Amino acid sequence: MHNKVVYRLARGLRRSGAVVLRFNFRGVGRSEGVYDEAVGELEDARAALHWLRARYPALPYSLAGFSFGSRIVLRLGCALEGAARLIAVGFPTWREDNTYLSTCAIPKVFIQSTEDEFGPREALNLLYENFADPKRLIYIPAEDHFFKGALEQLEDVIAGL
Repeated sequence: MHNKVVYRLARGLRRSGAVVLRFNFRGVGRSEGVYDEAVGELEDARAALHWLRARYPALPYSLAGFSFGSRIVLRLGCALEGAARLIAVGFPTWREDNTYLSTCAIPKVFIQSTEDEFGPREALNLLYENFADPKRLIYIPAEDHFFKGALEQLEDVIAGL
Protein backbone atom coordinates (compact mmCIF):
# COMPACT_ATOMS: atom_id res chain seq x y z
CA MET A 1 0.00 0.00 0.00
CA HIS A 2 2.84 2.36 0.77
CA ASN A 3 5.18 1.48 -2.06
CA LYS A 4 5.85 4.15 -4.67
CA VAL A 5 4.00 2.42 -7.50
CA VAL A 6 0.80 1.87 -5.51
CA TYR A 7 0.95 5.45 -4.26
CA ARG A 8 1.35 6.83 -7.81
CA LEU A 9 -1.38 4.52 -9.10
CA ALA A 10 -3.82 5.83 -6.47
CA ARG A 11 -2.75 9.43 -7.02
CA GLY A 12 -3.24 9.12 -10.78
CA LEU A 13 -6.72 7.71 -10.26
CA ARG A 14 -7.59 10.51 -7.83
CA ARG A 15 -6.38 13.07 -10.38
CA SER A 16 -8.80 11.54 -12.88
CA GLY A 17 -11.67 12.13 -10.43
CA ALA A 18 -11.98 8.63 -9.00
CA VAL A 19 -12.65 7.76 -5.39
CA VAL A 20 -9.75 5.54 -4.32
CA LEU A 21 -9.34 2.94 -1.57
CA ARG A 22 -5.90 1.50 -0.89
CA PHE A 23 -5.53 -1.46 1.45
CA ASN A 24 -3.01 -4.11 2.41
CA PHE A 25 -3.65 -7.76 1.79
CA ARG A 26 -3.60 -10.04 4.83
CA GLY A 27 -0.19 -10.34 6.39
CA VAL A 28 1.23 -7.27 4.64
CA GLY A 29 2.36 -4.26 6.65
CA ARG A 30 0.36 -4.04 9.86
CA SER A 31 -2.58 -6.09 8.58
CA GLU A 32 -3.54 -9.28 10.36
CA GLY A 33 -3.31 -12.78 8.95
CA VAL A 34 -0.83 -14.58 6.74
CA TYR A 35 -0.41 -15.03 3.01
CA ASP A 36 -3.10 -17.36 1.66
CA GLU A 37 -1.90 -18.35 -1.83
CA ALA A 38 -4.15 -15.66 -3.45
CA VAL A 39 -7.35 -17.29 -2.13
CA GLY A 40 -7.69 -15.16 0.99
CA GLU A 41 -6.23 -12.15 -0.78
CA LEU A 42 -8.98 -12.38 -3.38
CA GLU A 43 -11.48 -12.32 -0.52
CA ASP A 44 -9.67 -9.30 0.96
CA ALA A 45 -10.16 -7.46 -2.33
CA ARG A 46 -13.80 -8.56 -2.55
CA ALA A 47 -14.46 -7.27 0.99
CA ALA A 48 -12.78 -3.94 0.22
CA LEU A 49 -14.82 -3.58 -2.97
CA HIS A 50 -18.02 -4.46 -1.09
CA TRP A 51 -17.27 -1.78 1.52
CA LEU A 52 -16.49 0.84 -1.15
CA ARG A 53 -19.57 -0.02 -3.26
CA ALA A 54 -21.79 0.26 -0.15
CA ARG A 55 -20.35 3.69 0.56
CA TYR A 56 -20.57 4.94 -3.06
CA PRO A 57 -23.24 2.80 -4.74
CA ALA A 58 -24.04 5.24 -7.56
CA LEU A 59 -20.46 5.73 -8.76
CA PRO A 60 -18.98 3.61 -11.55
CA TYR A 61 -15.96 1.67 -10.39
CA SER A 62 -12.67 0.39 -11.68
CA LEU A 63 -10.30 -2.07 -10.07
CA ALA A 64 -6.57 -1.41 -10.18
CA GLY A 65 -3.59 -3.19 -8.72
CA PHE A 66 0.17 -3.48 -8.91
CA SER A 67 2.15 -6.71 -9.35
CA PHE A 68 0.47 -9.42 -7.24
CA GLY A 69 -2.39 -6.95 -6.75
CA SER A 70 -2.85 -6.75 -10.52
CA ARG A 71 -3.45 -10.49 -10.62
CA ILE A 72 -6.02 -10.19 -7.84
CA VAL A 73 -7.99 -7.33 -9.42
CA LEU A 74 -8.06 -9.11 -12.78
CA ARG A 75 -9.37 -12.31 -11.21
CA LEU A 76 -11.94 -10.44 -9.13
CA GLY A 77 -13.04 -8.10 -11.90
CA CYS A 78 -13.39 -10.86 -14.47
CA ALA A 79 -15.52 -12.90 -12.05
CA LEU A 80 -17.92 -10.01 -11.34
CA GLU A 81 -20.09 -7.84 -13.49
CA GLY A 82 -20.10 -4.10 -13.33
CA ALA A 83 -16.52 -2.90 -13.33
CA ALA A 84 -15.92 -0.10 -15.81
CA ARG A 85 -12.34 -1.31 -16.34
CA LEU A 86 -9.51 -3.29 -14.82
CA ILE A 87 -6.06 -1.73 -14.55
CA ALA A 88 -3.10 -4.09 -14.15
CA VAL A 89 0.21 -2.37 -13.42
CA GLY A 90 3.37 -4.48 -13.43
CA PHE A 91 1.54 -7.69 -14.33
CA PRO A 92 3.68 -10.74 -13.44
CA THR A 93 3.81 -13.18 -16.36
CA TRP A 94 4.85 -16.35 -14.53
CA ARG A 95 3.39 -18.99 -12.20
CA GLU A 96 -0.31 -18.35 -12.69
CA ASP A 97 -3.05 -19.63 -14.95
CA ASN A 98 -4.15 -16.72 -17.13
CA THR A 99 -6.71 -18.58 -19.24
CA TYR A 100 -9.62 -16.70 -17.62
CA LEU A 101 -8.36 -13.56 -19.38
CA SER A 102 -9.17 -15.14 -22.76
CA THR A 103 -12.89 -14.87 -21.97
CA CYS A 104 -13.00 -11.76 -19.77
CA ALA A 105 -15.05 -9.11 -21.58
CA ILE A 106 -14.37 -6.31 -19.06
CA PRO A 107 -12.11 -3.57 -20.51
CA LYS A 108 -8.55 -4.29 -19.40
CA VAL A 109 -5.57 -1.93 -19.34
CA PHE A 110 -2.09 -3.34 -18.78
CA ILE A 111 0.65 -0.85 -17.88
CA GLN A 112 4.13 -2.32 -17.83
CA SER A 113 7.70 -1.12 -17.47
CA THR A 114 9.81 -1.86 -20.52
CA GLU A 115 12.36 -3.49 -18.19
CA ASP A 116 10.02 -5.38 -15.86
CA GLU A 117 11.91 -8.37 -14.51
CA PHE A 118 8.70 -10.10 -13.31
CA GLY A 119 6.74 -9.39 -16.49
CA PRO A 120 9.21 -9.25 -19.36
CA ARG A 121 7.97 -7.61 -22.53
CA GLU A 122 8.29 -10.73 -24.70
CA ALA A 123 6.39 -12.89 -22.22
CA LEU A 124 3.62 -10.33 -21.73
CA ASN A 125 3.22 -9.82 -25.47
CA LEU A 126 2.70 -13.56 -25.95
CA LEU A 127 0.10 -13.74 -23.16
CA TYR A 128 -1.62 -10.53 -24.26
CA GLU A 129 -2.35 -11.98 -27.72
CA ASN A 130 -4.73 -14.45 -26.07
CA PHE A 131 -6.50 -11.99 -23.78
CA ALA A 132 -10.07 -11.12 -24.78
CA ASP A 133 -10.98 -7.69 -26.09
CA PRO A 134 -11.40 -4.96 -25.07
CA LYS A 135 -7.80 -4.60 -23.95
CA ARG A 136 -4.98 -2.13 -24.07
CA LEU A 137 -1.24 -2.55 -23.40
CA ILE A 138 0.91 0.44 -22.50
CA TYR A 139 4.67 0.21 -22.05
CA ILE A 140 6.48 2.90 -20.10
CA PRO A 141 10.25 3.22 -20.48
CA ALA A 142 11.47 2.50 -16.95
CA GLU A 143 14.41 0.75 -15.33
CA ASP A 144 12.60 -2.02 -13.46
CA HIS A 145 9.37 -3.57 -12.16
CA PHE A 146 8.95 -0.61 -9.79
CA PHE A 147 9.05 1.92 -12.66
CA LYS A 148 12.35 3.40 -11.47
CA GLY A 149 12.94 6.65 -13.32
CA ALA A 150 9.35 6.83 -14.61
CA LEU A 151 6.97 7.12 -11.66
CA GLU A 152 5.74 10.54 -12.75
CA GLN A 153 5.05 9.24 -16.25
CA LEU A 154 3.19 6.26 -14.76
CA GLU A 155 0.98 8.59 -12.73
CA ASP A 156 0.30 10.78 -15.79
CA VAL A 157 -0.67 7.76 -17.90
CA ILE A 158 -3.08 6.55 -15.22
CA ALA A 159 -4.58 10.02 -14.75
CA GLY A 160 -5.19 10.17 -18.50
CA LEU A 161 -6.99 6.83 -18.85
